[in-house]
Amino acid sequence: MCATRYVTPLREGGSLPAVVEADDDGLYVMKFRGAGQGRKALIAEIIGGELARRLGLPVPEIVLIELDPDMARTEPDPEIQHLIRESAGLNLALDYLPGSVNYDPLVDRPNAELASRIVWFDAFVTNVDRTPRNTNMLLWHRRLTLIDHGAALYFHHNWAGAADAAASRFAPIKDHVLLPLADQLAQVDEALAAQITPQLVQAIVDLIPDSWLIDEPGFSDADAHRRAYADYLNRRVRAPRAFVEEALHARSLQL
Repeated sequence: MCATRYVTPLREGGSLPAVVEADDDGLYVMKFRGAGQGRKALIAEIIGGELARRLGLPVPEIVLIELDPDMARTEPDPEIQHLIRESAGLNLALDYLPGSVNYDPLVDRPNAELASRIVWFDAFVTNVDRTPRNTNMLLWHRRLTLIDHGAALYFHHNWAGAADAAASRFAPIKDHVLLPLADQLAQVDEALAAQITPQLVQAIVDLIPDSWLIDEPGFSDADAHRRAYADYLNRRVRAPRAFVEEALHARSLQL
């Protein structure tokens, strides 16, 4: 799939996303490899988003879109021109959800089982970006939808600490917007962990394009880099899961 038109910027987030049109005539929210944390944010998006989908959580369709740097010529904004040129090649995009509205924690209250599954998932992928100030959830046709996982898996900014990160308790879970509603964490733990098999992990990391994995210091090639992500995820899901204990403890302090 190729981007054919830059429609409008979404002035939020470090990835400087934008609505683009693709050659299938669909509209997508593109995350650019040349913005913010670059390829690492896109890797976190694809691992986090596709893992959420396999766990039965609601996420928009994720697609890979080629971006031609010549598109920059039609954009009057120099910042957008630079972003497009720096992002030439393969980028990530989410299906655009027209008419969606931001989740309001004072109005919208998902059931305890769904809230617990989302909190468990975010603790597993170390997603720091689902707080009351920035929920990164939408309501579309009255259905809660999870977006923006680019800030997850932040361990990959320091691969030397990957082993310790896999066992981390993830203290930021105390700030999760849905934690007060997540009273079934212990009940959903075993079922969700059982779904994250080595086969599932491999299928997800295989989705990461080689062009996002090459030239990473410490790895001989894209496959070695991909194996390191798989190793981290497999380690993190093994019992005992300290991140579940941390979420339970953080919730107990709120009661």
